[in-house]
Amino acid sequence: MSFPPLSRPRRRGIYILPNLFTTAALFCGYFAIVQAMNGRYEVAAIAIFIAMVFDGLDGRIARLTNTQSEFGAQYDSLSDMVCFGAAPALVVYEWALMSLGKVGWIVSFVYCAGAALRLARFNTNIDIVDKRFFQGLPSPAAAALIAGMVWLTIDNELTSPDDMVWLRWVACLVTFFAGISMVSNVPYWSGKSINLRKSVPFIVVIALVLAFALGAFYPPGTFFGLFVAYALSGYLYAGWCWWRQRQAGLAAREQAEASEVKPDADATEADDAPEDGEADEDKPGEGDAEAVSEDGGDALEDGDFGGEATQGIR
Repeated sequence: MSFPPLSRPRRRGIYILPNLFTTAALFCGYFAIVQAMNGRYEVAAIAIFIAMVFDGLDGRIARLTNTQSEFGAQYDSLSDMVCFGAAPALVVYEWALMSLGKVGWIVSFVYCAGAALRLARFNTNIDIVDKRFFQGLPSPAAAALIAGMVWLTIDNELTSPDDMVWLRWVACLVTFFAGISMVSNVPYWSGKSINLRKSVPFIVVIALVLAFALGAFYPPGTFFGLFVAYALSGYLYAGWCWWRQRQAGLAAREQAEASEVKPDADATEADDAPEDGEADEDKPGEGDAEAVSEDGGDALEDGDFGGEATQGIR
């Protein structure tokens, strides 16, 4: 009795090019953790920014070369958790939050958990949300907010014991703000609506040149300022949308009240109009004629000369 040959399961290949950039980003995140443990916080902050560059390239390269895969998407999500979740939380904890005791490590954990929840929600809602906006602050932007703060303060030599007294609480507030913003419903512009193949005005090219020049002149301040503006832009846009909805609601309410008052006014005019029976009563009839004759009779009685004058004239 012969048995059919056993077929080996087909192995799915892994695209090397996009995953190579994902691995580079993962290496930068791990390198940032190691440097923070050794007290080299400035190098750790720069490594996080480099991880952002590699993370932005892997997805675009996969789309350009048509090498997208489910493995690459999951691998990229795990890499983002290390680079933009665990690494910034450990860097800021080692740098400033350790001396705050329980408050420090709890705030650091809030940021780390916020990054994990943000990535999980992004993976599950990727097909149902508006592509133009992110739901909550993206994890790379939150990591850049913390790394930029560390890099800026160290570059300005604000690391003395006297400076660190207030700087610890500033770092605590910024870390908590970044962690909460990642799990919020605040909309942030994604930039996916930009078409690189579309022509732009010449002023846009000049603005890009100035941005690159400013970034090259003073990278810590430029990067930190850009990501602070981006982190606040979501709340400003949400406030603007709320104000527009409120104005639209007030206008609709006023219009509804005006439409309700108009029928009431018409009904009042209809009530004031005389009915058929009342109109007949107001018209001069027999009763009015009798009243006129009675008045006339009284007048003649009061003036007896009325009848005599009439006879004389005749």
